[in-house]
Amino acid sequence: MNTLFFLLSKFFWLVCSPESLLVILIFTCFFLMFIKAHQTARRLSIFLSVLILVITVLPVGDWLLYPLENRFPPVARLSSPIDGVIVLGGSENITGSFAWDQVELNQHSERFFAFIKLIKIFPHARHVYSGGTGDPLRQEYKGSEVAKKLLQEQGLDISNILFESESRNTYENAVFTKQLVRPGPDEHWVLVTSASHMPRALGIFHKIGWKVIPFPVNHDTNPESLFRLTWNFSGNLSKLDGAAYEWVGLLAYYLTGKTSQFFPGPS
Repeated sequence: MNTLFFLLSKFFWLVCSPESLLVILIFTCFFLMFIKAHQTARRLSIFLSVLILVITVLPVGDWLLYPLENRFPPVARLSSPIDGVIVLGGSENITGSFAWDQVELNQHSERFFAFIKLIKIFPHARHVYSGGTGDPLRQEYKGSEVAKKLLQEQGLDISNILFESESRNTYENAVFTKQLVRPGPDEHWVLVTSASHMPRALGIFHKIGWKVIPFPVNHDTNPESLFRLTWNFSGNLSKLDGAAYEWVGLLAYYLTGKTSQFFPGPS
């Protein structure tokens, strides 16, 4: 059942992400012109032009990301004792790392920096990197292998770190990590992931009975500049894609019973 959910979610997002929908609308417009439905094509082209202009000049993605990133405040200091630290994969460029035989990261690399910091602050805690790959066509390449190489290059002893390498999505991150570490009911575990991803991630962990402490990183919005004019179509579209991915993910996980709340927040 989890495999079906994984494959359906990948197919859905391939077709229904904001950038995919824009491409589909553009080709629909060309098709309407080809079949000489000129009036409908003209209306659709006007709609597309307005939509592209709105995305270019207004930070719509920021408006959708901010409630996600503001759901859990940044953590200035963690109180001891901490029994374990988990970081969720997603900050590594897996195929790029294997292609170039070196560590390649993406825009979520702050997860690694936070993980390394917490390892140094809590050296006697248990440390877990959770991440296989979300690419259904390249399951042989694992994010955990990239993580091992990066952490070794930073001078850490990876024999003291557990690596979960079979997860394909956030739900499997939580389930497989819990099976791996078998946390006690009174243990205090910290969860590190991107701020916009934290509501969905924390909701899943709590749903499976694991009350972790949120440690959000990698904020993409600036509260002081949410209302501004821009001229950045690609950047704004990228943020819109990221925000839509999380909101759709929250809905899908709630409807399929993987979280008990649509928008999980602080306990």
